[in-house]
Amino acid sequence: MALAADLLLGEPPSHLHPTVWMGRWIAGARLRRTTEKPIPSLLEGAAWMLGGAAATVAAAYAVHRLTRALPEGGREVARGLALKPALSLRALLSAGGQVQRGLEADDLAEARRLLAWHLVSRDTSALSAGEVAGAAIESLAENLGDGVVAPLLAFRAGGLPAAYLHRFTNTSDAMLGYRTPELEWFGKPAARVDDALNWIPARISALLIALCAPLGGGDPMESLRVASTDAARTASPNAGWPIAAMAGALGVRLDKRGAYVLNDGGRMPTADDLGRARRIVAGAGVLAAALG
Repeated sequence: MALAADLLLGEPPSHLHPTVWMGRWIAGARLRRTTEKPIPSLLEGAAWMLGGAAATVAAAYAVHRLTRALPEGGREVARGLALKPALSLRALLSAGGQVQRGLEADDLAEARRLLAWHLVSRDTSALSAGEVAGAAIESLAENLGDGVVAPLLAFRAGGLPAAYLHRFTNTSDAMLGYRTPELEWFGKPAARVDDALNWIPARISALLIALCAPLGGGDPMESLRVASTDAARTASPNAGWPIAAMAGALGVRLDKRGAYVLNDGGRMPTADDLGRARRIVAGAGVLAAALG
């Protein structure tokens, strides 16, 4: 029900979106921090995160209790609709599609802009067309875990409270988990908790990508081979698994300047490969819900 609502309806209005509310809390925490000293900043970041997590779980549990008061058929529909904002597949595929169309139109500047607007936080102004396609493919693969597999798995493990706890943690990491002088210590609690919560979903995502590789004309065994050999090349303990699996599935080289190279024997990706990646991610998202 949640995945159907996502694919058919898309995202709720921003003023009603729980992730937007979480973002406001996290942005407020960053503005209200009082120190940049390592240990006090670490404790302050942990306190803000615990407060936001507690509020998130309490709100999700209240919604869960409300759904229990509904008739049995309506209860499951309401619970699915309540889960929907915790996951996002349609928006991810749409963002990848916009970058793909920019590349297909030979409008590299627009493709770079769309990549930075929708999918990545790094500077895209000097990326080649192949690097833009590669960065979009990487983001699609990584966010399959963060935006679909992990919240579905969390829901299966602990209902709405667990799904929204994951969403809060992932949003906190996305906004605070940077190794800058300002955020190195303040964002560390969010980054470490997010790593722990995504350890299993990232590896399941790699397996789902391999299983769905034929949807993009890829080889499941090659996907698994590259995932097993190259996943550890990324700084993140989790991101390398789905990204490397996608590189193997597509037969492309995914190169993030100064950071890593995955499947270095592959060719540079193209807009067509980005379309293939979108088909694989779409299939993997549907398969994740079915297996759930």
